[in-house]
Amino acid sequence: MPRLLSLALAGTALIIVAQSCGATSLEARVDGGIVRGAIAHGVITFKGIPYAAPPVGKRRWAPPRPVSAWSGVRRAQHFGPDCMQLPTPGDAAPLRTMPQEDCLYVNVWRPLQASARPLPVMVWIYGGGFVDGGTSPAVYDGTGFARDGIVLVSFNYRLGNFGFFAFPALGQRASGGLLGDYAFMDQIAALRWVQRNVAAFGGDPHNVTLFGESAGGMSVGALLTTPLARGLFQKAIIESGAGRPNTYTARPLSASAESAETMGLKLAQHLGIPGADAAALAALRALPAAKLVNGLNMMTKPHDNTYAGGPIIDGRLYSGAPTQVYAHGGGARVPVMIGANTDEIGQLTATSLPALWASFGPDAEAARVLYDPDGRRTLAEVSATAGGDQWMLEPARAIARQLSARGQRVYEYRFDYVASSLRGMQSGAPHASEIPFVFDTVAARYGKNTSRADEAMARALHAYWVAFARWGRPDAHGEPAWPQYDAHADRLMIFTDRGPVYRADPWKRRLDLAERVAERTH
Repeated sequence: MPRLLSLALAGTALIIVAQSCGATSLEARVDGGIVRGAIAHGVITFKGIPYAAPPVGKRRWAPPRPVSAWSGVRRAQHFGPDCMQLPTPGDAAPLRTMPQEDCLYVNVWRPLQASARPLPVMVWIYGGGFVDGGTSPAVYDGTGFARDGIVLVSFNYRLGNFGFFAFPALGQRASGGLLGDYAFMDQIAALRWVQRNVAAFGGDPHNVTLFGESAGGMSVGALLTTPLARGLFQKAIIESGAGRPNTYTARPLSASAESAETMGLKLAQHLGIPGADAAALAALRALPAAKLVNGLNMMTKPHDNTYAGGPIIDGRLYSGAPTQVYAHGGGARVPVMIGANTDEIGQLTATSLPALWASFGPDAEAARVLYDPDGRRTLAEVSATAGGDQWMLEPARAIARQLSARGQRVYEYRFDYVASSLRGMQSGAPHASEIPFVFDTVAARYGKNTSRADEAMARALHAYWVAFARWGRPDAHGEPAWPQYDAHADRLMIFTDRGPVYRADPWKRRLDLAERVAERTH
């Protein structure tokens, strides 16, 4: 009892001191009513604020609806549930909530001290292959950004069979003309919430930077290319977000044997619901959420023949891969930072080395020389390296080239830093390993094994991201200069074990090869 009392008094004292030093209120008025946050680690956090009505019952597979108002002050001190899923075992960013279908919540971190001017805003979109992920993982904590004068916002969006689904009975009229890509509808709704509400947290709705990794990076790419998100953000950062049409098979909404509607019918039949009419849709909406997950996660997705697979081409929310949209002059013309890691995800499908080399067509010998010059690498090793080039590394460069050519400010990077405790066990920086460095949350990822070198890299990477959010240029004080990308020079910032190095791309020949393959096959 004495310990509890002392903790309560300490917390009260902290609030009093904070308020006397010009700190902002712990309360904010948002859509729906007043929320009350908490002071934690020297910043103010607001967690679990609803940005849309629960997408349950008849709102399953419907565009997000406005929140219902609440009376009094709503406590916003704990994460809302992450969206319904079956988490992939061993995820490097494990959830800290029990997933539920009622999941459309937003979180805000802001500085403790009030600012005379509105602060830059960063909005985070998590990855997870569109089937996993959420805002609750410790490595996504926004404290570091708030500490450095940024209002950091994160939000949940629907995943898997809840996020990407089509069915004949849904109908155009019933959904206001938007169908299929419910995950993207959620993301746009969250960005609109930011526009309406972020000023209540000291943020500037006219200085919003959208950033995300993997499926989150792909989401940033999609939001850059849809007119429905125009004006909702002013800068974008894409971390390992692919960009060419070779990572996901984007299905048309309907009118095809491979359409998303066809997959929706397959899922219904698999779950024991025949037909395609309103009664079948009602039965699908009545299913328990856990049954609709259908065992889907990152491990099972490649073998699932009932899931739409991710983004659906509907012509409004999603029109195809960013490289295709940019080739036709589309897409928002805002500053972009883009890159990938040195040990990226990607896997070619060849079952032997001769077949793999043959897949490069007229470049078969060039591929062998580049990927296996001494003939000692295994099929798995070559497939992973070449696959990473084709899925993530070359598409990042392709987008940088396209946007740079039309006059946009673009900054390309490559993350090659391996945490000190993992050196000797990893040949490069794996997919998603930059995230705790971006958020400056390396201690949450590596615990007692976190080294001073890890902390130094986190400070550097984080500083570049903060600078870009402030000014649209990654001009981090005390760090090497990072000029904008130019295809003729083909230089980028590489984050190495020795620190950031701006230089000509050492993998240019590999990526040139991947580019030729992409141009022949897409």
